[in-house]
Amino acid sequence: MTIHYQVYGEGEPIVLVHGWAMHSGIWRNFAEQLAQTRRVVCVDLPGHGLSAEIPEFTLESVCEQLSEIVDSKACWIGWSLGGSVALAMAGLFPEVVSSVVLLASNPCFVENADWPGMPENQLDLFAENLGVDCESTLLRFLSLQINGLPEFRKLSKKLAAVLRESRMPTEKTLQGGLAVLKQTDLRSALADLRVPVAAMLGEKDTLVPVGIGEAMRVINPDLHLSVIKNAGHAPFLSHRPELIESLIDFWESR
Repeated sequence: MTIHYQVYGEGEPIVLVHGWAMHSGIWRNFAEQLAQTRRVVCVDLPGHGLSAEIPEFTLESVCEQLSEIVDSKACWIGWSLGGSVALAMAGLFPEVVSSVVLLASNPCFVENADWPGMPENQLDLFAENLGVDCESTLLRFLSLQINGLPEFRKLSKKLAAVLRESRMPTEKTLQGGLAVLKQTDLRSALADLRVPVAAMLGEKDTLVPVGIGEAMRVINPDLHLSVIKNAGHAPFLSHRPELIESLIDFWESR
């Protein structure tokens, strides 16, 4: 087994999938709260945290690894890059997915003429800077996730501390993750999804524009959309009660 994971609580299963460059420790407080009523599995993506690196970081190879850690259907909550993983899991391994939550995430991260995503050159810049100063590049990326929030300084320190709890991913793994963000388009997977799906977005997210929610709803009219007021890209850190309320509403609506 190359995937490291931690389990909290008992009950209906949830799998939490972190974002680019992070590890499962980012979920700790959030997972402990969810675990009051559910079984929460926090995974380290391949090459992140305590999980072993794999030869090539692709959605297919990542999902194959993750499919080994659960033996029943679960709600997969994917944050940022983790949302792409959750969507891909639903298509590749439907036997372990009961529902999908795209948390500050979307099926296509790069903007184009008909999609309000991130500018492609922003991801290119991160890719270029990784080889120059990996840690500083990661810290700049993390600061973007909470930019403009009143608790910026406090959250920035927390993100940096969590990042340093474990070994840094290698540049190879980080570049692989960026390639997934840049090249993946799962809009057709979202349209074809046969399990309940929710998108939970931060109103002030600078990486995933809040307007992308309605664009996702056009693709999948059954999408359960929640916009968390005044939240940025990491609402499970900055707006935990509001996010949990949105999750409960989604689960009850199913």
